[in-house]
Amino acid sequence: MKIFSPEFMKKMKNNVKVWTRSLVAISLVAMTIFGNAHEAFAKRSGGRIGGSSFKSAPSRSAPSNPNYSGSTTPYYNNGGGGFFFLPMFFGGGMGGGLFTLLLLVIVAGAIMQAFRGRGDGEGITGMDSKVSVAKIQVGLLASARSLQQELTRLALESDTSSSEGLATVTRETAVSLMRHPEYWVYVSSGSENTKFALAEQKFNSLVMSERSKLNAETLSNVGGRVLQGKTAASLPSEGSLSLEDPSEYIVVTMLLAVAGDSLTKLPTLRSSEDLQAALSVIGSVPEDNLLAVEILWEPQSENYTLTNDEVLTVYPDLVRI
Repeated sequence: MKIFSPEFMKKMKNNVKVWTRSLVAISLVAMTIFGNAHEAFAKRSGGRIGGSSFKSAPSRSAPSNPNYSGSTTPYYNNGGGGFFFLPMFFGGGMGGGLFTLLLLVIVAGAIMQAFRGRGDGEGITGMDSKVSVAKIQVGLLASARSLQQELTRLALESDTSSSEGLATVTRETAVSLMRHPEYWVYVSSGSENTKFALAEQKFNSLVMSERSKLNAETLSNVGGRVLQGKTAASLPSEGSLSLEDPSEYIVVTMLLAVAGDSLTKLPTLRSSEDLQAALSVIGSVPEDNLLAVEILWEPQSENYTLTNDEVLTVYPDLVRI
């Protein structure tokens, strides 16, 4: 059995101490790095509310008339042999002038109805009908943290599987933003008029672009399905003092697809007055015209906000108002 000298044993003990201290130092550095990364990840987690009715959008086309042959002159079809009304107007055996006058009124109404049916054509869901796809994005000071709470409540309580529920979400979000004009700092907007056949694809592309800016979605309610991940509220915060720093922000994004071209008439947002007017228009969109909506906000938890650098890096289209 080999016996180590006291000097060798002492040297080994010193080496163990050095290795132990190094491991402790490395562990502390790793905890700090990953802890901050976890914190940053939590700060960049957002919420989402929305849904689409593209597939179930009601058509406003007039019902087809099986007896309509393309002629603007009404006729009776009796066993395949039709005869026009016009000769009867001058017949002497049909009850005189009053009956003829009533018959004229009926014929005129039928003709107008036929033209109306042809004029309505494909309705709001026709492949060539117009659809407005629009985006409004607002950067607010961290002092508007109650807005995060309101959006979280909407996500948990709204019925996003119905047109009525989506209209309510749109109105309530617009109203919530309008209640905090003193906190508006940044804004961005854009709209496009397209055909119904292309509208859903363009809207989905816009949604994917904005969703990709979030590290995660800790709360979502889309199409009637509510999903909750690990919320930022359950993670350690940086303290309440930092939340009062005016350089920290909340970003809310509204994406909409609306039948018609009403949203393409929204002004380019450059001032608080422009934003106020745009939110009023969005909040008053009729339920039947609202084809799709997505509301995104980050951070989702009121315990976090975004720094000025994060806002300008992730949302480069935002301009100061």
